Amino acid sequence: MTRIVVPAIVLTCSSLLLASPQSDPKAAGKPWTVSRTPDGQPDLQGVWTNYDQTPFEQLTREEIPARGPAVSTQDWLVQDSPVSPRRPSMVVEPADGRVPLKRAAIEKRDATYPVDAEAPEQYGPWERCITRGVPGSMWPGAYNNGHQIVQTPGYVVLISEMIHEARVIPLQGRPAAGARVKSWDGDSHGRWEGDTLVIETTSFNGKGWVATNAASGRLRGIELSPAAHVIERLTRIDENTIRYEATIDDPAVYSSRWKVSFPLNRDDRYRLFEYACHEGNHALEHMLQPRGK
Repeated sequence: MTRIVVPAIVLTCSSLLLASPQSDPKAAGKPWTVSRTPDGQPDLQGVWTNYDQTPFEQLTREEIPARGPAVSTQDWLVQDSPVSPRRPSMVVEPADGRVPLKRAAIEKRDATYPVDAEAPEQYGPWERCITRGVPGSMWPGAYNNGHQIVQTPGYVVLISEMIHEARVIPLQGRPAAGARVKSWDGDSHGRWEGDTLVIETTSFNGKGWVATNAASGRLRGIELSPAAHVIERLTRIDENTIRYEATIDDPAVYSSRWKVSFPLNRDDRYRLFEYACHEGNHALEHMLQPRGK
């Protein structure tokens, strides 16, 4: 789904940031503490966006595009959400900003994710409208980077605009699903460590990808194996920012664990709309048709 905004009423990103409470000189220097929900949880609720031009991995010299005219994926969008500052990479561990992929995982991706796919199984779970996965559903793309957080006693719900996914995260007290129960997005459980929401996810079915969008670079098409263990951390660091972190430990795919981190920016004006995508959608059918028909 594409977001259409009338250009005459759109504020530029710079003017939006200047008008935000984060840049209010009167607010600078004042101590800030996170507010609480009625049942005492740190309040993460609201609508948050993560429009971010930071490369997923730190680029090598060969991967840096040559200087010259380029067409951005957002040139056809009119987007007035806050834009996060550009950083060397979203991957923050290891220190070089590169995901420690095993050669076997790269070879498997190259064998099972051909560019000219001829069967629906060779397309990714996002293209098949199944899921963007965990933690991939939280990672920024070119558009539809809206997320809503809802809290109720005993649960936190993460709603992502892309593929209209809603993750219902039970907090302490609910038993794990068990080793025999596997799913695309795994089995997630949350807990509070101080003011940080920690979500641990295991029991993946091995059919999904760790990343499904082009913005994730060479990670797109890399499997999320049944051995994967994902730990996400959400910490509200000020009135308008949540620090999101995800640590991925999957010994079948990586030589060591790695971590990605980026901000979620409060965006009260943003509205999540239906992403009209369904498994077996017509777009996939058309992509599978012989060329020229």
